[in-house]
Amino acid sequence: MSKLAINGGSKAVTGGYPGWPIWDESDVQAVVDVVRSGHWWSVGGAKVPEFERTFAEYQGAKYGVCVPNGTISLLVALQAVGIKAGDEVIVTPYTFIASASAIVQANAIPVFVDVDLETFNIDPKQIEAAITDKTKAIMAVHIGGMPADMDAIMDIAGRHNLKVIEDAAQAHGASWKGRGVGSIGDIGSFSFQASKNLTSGEGGIVITSDQDIADIAWSIHNVGRKKGGAWYEHLVLGCNYRMTEFQAAILLNQFKKLDAETKLRNENGQYLAARIGKIDGIVPQKRDERVTSHAYHIFPLRYTLGDTNGVHRDKILQALNAEGVPSSLGYLPLYRAGTFELSPDECPMGCRFYGRTQDYQNMNLANCERLSDHESIWLSQNMMLADRGRIDEIADAFEKVMENIDELKG
Repeated sequence: MSKLAINGGSKAVTGGYPGWPIWDESDVQAVVDVVRSGHWWSVGGAKVPEFERTFAEYQGAKYGVCVPNGTISLLVALQAVGIKAGDEVIVTPYTFIASASAIVQANAIPVFVDVDLETFNIDPKQIEAAITDKTKAIMAVHIGGMPADMDAIMDIAGRHNLKVIEDAAQAHGASWKGRGVGSIGDIGSFSFQASKNLTSGEGGIVITSDQDIADIAWSIHNVGRKKGGAWYEHLVLGCNYRMTEFQAAILLNQFKKLDAETKLRNENGQYLAARIGKIDGIVPQKRDERVTSHAYHIFPLRYTLGDTNGVHRDKILQALNAEGVPSSLGYLPLYRAGTFELSPDECPMGCRFYGRTQDYQNMNLANCERLSDHESIWLSQNMMLADRGRIDEIADAFEKVMENIDELKG
């Protein structure tokens, strides 16, 4: 292989990647149609309920409630299954902050459990030890779009009478043993933020097959109203969390491409994993055989040689970016975020209802720390939509960097 691009050599990747979002004039027309209809909000509108039905059915659930974004969908999901002040919710610290901040916003307490080093997802073997008399739910986050071990999580939840909230913000189209994620637990939450595999810029939805939970979620998102009740009758403490008709119109149009894009991401993701998995020191996210569809919102992998060759992961990132492979280090442990980095005598805002302390400041979950500080490398979902030639160039770049790793020493 030639000299690394970071040291003046030529790039391994000769072109760019598909932009995101991918749109055409049909998306423009979808918005124009809403403008011309004069009906722009969801109350009495047609687009939002159509998308709620369409997406819930696609993921295997009976009901959907659309909201303005994925953070709100998590909050609504928590409240809809009955999470209250002082309750504990088990969650991974290796995720976007909304997974845990929504728990705090529900006046509950995030209890962080370590991840499986190979899958990047919450480690079911660690969950049971974290259950206390205050535990009311497990939040299963499907990192990068790969389903967490839902068999183990549902078994634990069933034995301990816990609710399961699926944070499927990155997992549109993903499935576990043929069943769409978000429909396996009590309630599922999805995001349609700008980077997501299905996007309207911002947006979110909760899905469930439990009518009671669906009705509560609907009330929460519609200012506490009851279906069929009076306009100024507010029976639940809710808020205006309604999605607009514009967002739903774009989502309905973008949804037409989701199956084909998910299929291509799966083909390219598995192909790339097979190629780079042969490189010493590069370990792709382990795909459980029960995963029937991976959303590949992120293509996560591990660089494992930093302890032996003296070349830190960050040097590998710099070299990959120079070769034309946009890559990043991924999440930092949430318990190290300022929001949760509190002394033992402090705690989140639900603490006055809690009756005990939660020491995030001195927390150290070994696998999460290892991924965040030393091993994880992420590639973004739009890269998995490239043609096979570009995917080969990505693999070539990894091979080039690792074969010339001595150039990065010092």
